[in-house]
Amino acid sequence: MPHRLMLLDTASLYFRAFYGVPDSIRRADGTPVNAVRGLLDMIARLTTDYNATHLVACWDDDWRPQWRVDLIPTYKSHRVAEAVAGAPDVEVVPDALKAQIPMIRTVLDLAGIAVVGAAEHEADDVVGTYASHADFPVDVVTGDRDLFQIVDDARQVRVIYTARGMKNLEVLTDAAVVAKYRVLPAQYADYATLRGDSSDGLPGVAGIGEKTAASLLGEYGTLDELLAAASETGSGLSVSVRSKLAAAQDYLTVAPAVVKIVRDLKLPTLEEAGAQLHPVAGDARANLERLASEWNLGGSVTRLLEALDRRH
Repeated sequence: MPHRLMLLDTASLYFRAFYGVPDSIRRADGTPVNAVRGLLDMIARLTTDYNATHLVACWDDDWRPQWRVDLIPTYKSHRVAEAVAGAPDVEVVPDALKAQIPMIRTVLDLAGIAVVGAAEHEADDVVGTYASHADFPVDVVTGDRDLFQIVDDARQVRVIYTARGMKNLEVLTDAAVVAKYRVLPAQYADYATLRGDSSDGLPGVAGIGEKTAASLLGEYGTLDELLAAASETGSGLSVSVRSKLAAAQDYLTVAPAVVKIVRDLKLPTLEEAGAQLHPVAGDARANLERLASEWNLGGSVTRLLEALDRRH
C-alpha cells in the first residue's frame, strides 16, 4: 500500500464525538464514554476509507498560546473558563468530556497511535509542520477552517473537513477551497485576517467581509501587496477601502502572525513518533480488549482493532 499520512486535529474530533454520540453511554461507575467511543469509530473509519498507512493524533499542548494572546488579546477569549497566571488558561470543556480525555489518551497509547503536541503551540501548528514536511500524501482531518491554508495540490495535502458530520465529509483540494471562498489555499490566512473569525476571537477589518476580502486578494494577491497598494496614492484602491485598512492598522500589523499556522516546529520524525499504523498485539491488545469491557466501549475497540489488523 502506498504511504499516506493522516493527521488528526484531535480535539476537534473528540468534541464532535462528544456532541454526536449520546452521553447516556457510560461505564460502570457512571462516567460517560461517548467521546471515547465516537473518536475510536472515527479513527477506524477514516484510516480505512482514506487508506492511511501513518497516523498522528495532533494534540493541543496549549490551546491558546500566550504569544498569540499577547498579539491579539481577544484570541479565543470567549472560550476561556478560567484565566491562570503563569500557566495556560483553562478552556471551557464540559465536565463529562473532561473526564474522558485521560481515557482517550490511554486507549490511543494502547492502540499504538502516535500522539504529538508541542509546548506553547496548538494542534494546528503540529499539523502544519508535519503536513509541510511529509514525503508522501497527507490527509488532515479537522472541523477547523484555519487548516484550509495548508491545502496544497502540488504537495498532495488535502483536508478532510468534518463540519457537516461524518456522513457528509468534504475533501478539500485547491479547487474546492477556491470554489468555497474564491481564494487559493495559500491566500486563506490573509483572507481570514481581513474577514475576521468570531470563532477564534479575530475581529477582522471593520467593513470588509468575505466577498470584499476575496475580491481584494484576487486583485492584489497577498495582504502585504494590498497594504502596499493602500500606501500608494496612485494604486487605484478606493478611498473607502484605504480608510478601512488604515483604521485597522494596529490589528493588521499583528494578526498575520496569529492566523498563520506554524510550519517549522521541532517535532519527532514520523518514525520517532511511531506514526506507522500496525496491528495491536500482545499485552497491549489484551489490555485494550479488557478496557473495552471494563469501560463499556462496545464495538468501537473491535472496529479499531480490525482497522489496524489490515495494516500488516
